[in-house]
Amino acid sequence: MGFEDEYQAFLNVHLEARTGERLRRLQEGHNEAEMLFLKQVWWPSFSNFRYLHPEYEVDDFKDGKRYLDFAYIRPAIRICFEVDGYGPHLKNISRWQFSDNLERQNQLVIDGWTVIRFSYDQVNEKPRRCQQIVQQVIGRWLGDELIQTTTLSFLEKEVLRQAIRKGEAISPIEIEKYLKLTDKTVKKVLSQLVEKKMLIPAAGAKRIRSYRLGEQVKHPI
Repeated sequence: MGFEDEYQAFLNVHLEARTGERLRRLQEGHNEAEMLFLKQVWWPSFSNFRYLHPEYEVDDFKDGKRYLDFAYIRPAIRICFEVDGYGPHLKNISRWQFSDNLERQNQLVIDGWTVIRFSYDQVNEKPRRCQQIVQQVIGRWLGDELIQTTTLSFLEKEVLRQAIRKGEAISPIEIEKYLKLTDKTVKKVLSQLVEKKMLIPAAGAKRIRSYRLGEQVKHPI
């Protein structure tokens, strides 16, 4: 199925599972900005909505409730994605409200959440950059998890970590610079990772100038 069908199915699952205020919040709080994020950022990155929860309820630091635009939740991973619109009301926000918003975000971080925020304009006008950021933050968490469960050498793990953190094609020269390794050592490690299908030579000239993540690393979700 394409985006439209998968999106509607995703939304229906969460609507059917909720009641009361949680249902009302999803019906009224999930609007154009959130749908655009899914269509232009999330779907092109992963082609599924697994582990993603819209309008996710969390305890507020003032003993109330608040709702995150999206929560990506897996064992030991909690990532909050927020899409902030820009409008006249932002010009009228009080100093107290501004401070309160910062405190709310700080509390999420203290509670173990990674918080990633985009503006509506970023999602609308620079979706590819947003995709890279989302892939990097999730890849960093899941990549480390994957790395720890594979039988890679120390250098192989470090090279793979650098590739995951960059989130796009990485060159041998960059790896030499990051890890302070010789050209010969880098070539050997890259060759080993290609054999294990962790990395793939990027298309181009006869001399390989960069490598990208293998599918099992790039899309672990």
